[in-house]
Amino acid sequence: MKTLVVWAVVGLCAMPVAAQSTERPHVVVLHAARMLDVAGGRIVTPGEVLVEGDRISAAGAHVDPPAGAEVIDLGDATLMPGMIDAHVHLFLHPGAEDLQTVQESVPERTLIAAGAAKEDLMAGFTAERDMGSEGAGCADVAVRNAINKGLISGPRMRMSCNAIDLTGGHEDAIGYNPAQKVLSNADYADTGDEIVKVMREQRKLGADFTKIYETGRDSYRDGVFNTPYQYTEAELVAAVKEAERTGGGGGSGRGVAVHATGEPGTGYAVAAGVASIDHGYQLSEATMKAMKEKQIYAVPTFAIAEYFADHAATPERAARGKAEQAYHAAEFKKQLAAGVPMAMGSDVGPFPHGTQARELELMVEYGMKPTQALQADLLNGAKLLGWGGQIGELKAGYFADVIAVPGNPLEDISVTKKVGFVMKGGVIYKRP
Repeated sequence: MKTLVVWAVVGLCAMPVAAQSTERPHVVVLHAARMLDVAGGRIVTPGEVLVEGDRISAAGAHVDPPAGAEVIDLGDATLMPGMIDAHVHLFLHPGAEDLQTVQESVPERTLIAAGAAKEDLMAGFTAERDMGSEGAGCADVAVRNAINKGLISGPRMRMSCNAIDLTGGHEDAIGYNPAQKVLSNADYADTGDEIVKVMREQRKLGADFTKIYETGRDSYRDGVFNTPYQYTEAELVAAVKEAERTGGGGGSGRGVAVHATGEPGTGYAVAAGVASIDHGYQLSEATMKAMKEKQIYAVPTFAIAEYFADHAATPERAARGKAEQAYHAAEFKKQLAAGVPMAMGSDVGPFPHGTQARELELMVEYGMKPTQALQADLLNGAKLLGWGGQIGELKAGYFADVIAVPGNPLEDISVTKKVGFVMKGGVIYKRP
């Protein structure tokens, strides 16, 4: 019955889309003053992209279109691949996260998620990884499927259903009256066998990958960061092996991602062979070395921490949040120096959807060059989501996921917050 309700809600989400103007030219040439060659770390002038159907046929300073092709001149702009956010929460919005999941029904939250997907797409994010539906079960699968069928607007999505958590763990409704039996925002698993059982149920319902809470809750006092681990290395190995059994090997986008902020949990997760360490405030030298060797991505998520500090309830909480962010930024510099591979993930949801390009600004502010930040977002993001060689570059044979920004993103990363044109799969969703 729940499945029918969710699909009914998704059907309602599709109604505004029929009225909006989306275009699918058969053959189109996108022309602009510049084009980003992200792999080469350079700007091509001018820039042209030839799109046929949902794919790019050619890209460069000049393309040779067939007769009758439509030419869209975007003027003094830079063509670049659609951005990728590897850590989003479509089912969350600004406000108390724990109360949203108590006060809002799953159908209501599914409508909210559909709107969030559209906001992210219009901001130039054409591919995303949703890191847990926060208590909405596998309603995220319905959102992904509706996007793929063209019923609603949104990025290409990788979905995980609920995250997996211990009894009494990071997301287990701690602090409420126990007699109320408030539900966890995650699915319970207390052993390796239970993790595998939950994974099998979630994959049956359509999950692409698995998210596991490996650490929390955190504490930061007097410059010292601590966070308890939740699962042992052996338990995480069981999860990774189960993902691999069902096609979740390296580069598939179907592996295991962990919420892991510090040691020893980060080390256990890397030793087990997870796909990404999300947040990663604290990584030991051994963990950083192993991440470089295994090409396990760190996803820093600075933007969410900045938002929480800026919107803290008290000056004391704001100061604590800013101090923790400074600690994370210093550790981030160490991770860059150690060669830890990075992907871009903002943790958007608790802060407004469509504003997460701020993450790229912060990655630059805290030590990356704009070229590095864009390569982390586009090249590494595509690999992490399992779409390497299909998105993240403007190249023949890739999906026609193209955006346009003013100025030069290699000189001013902030232009990624000013997207004026959005195409995904050859469909134009936004134009000047």
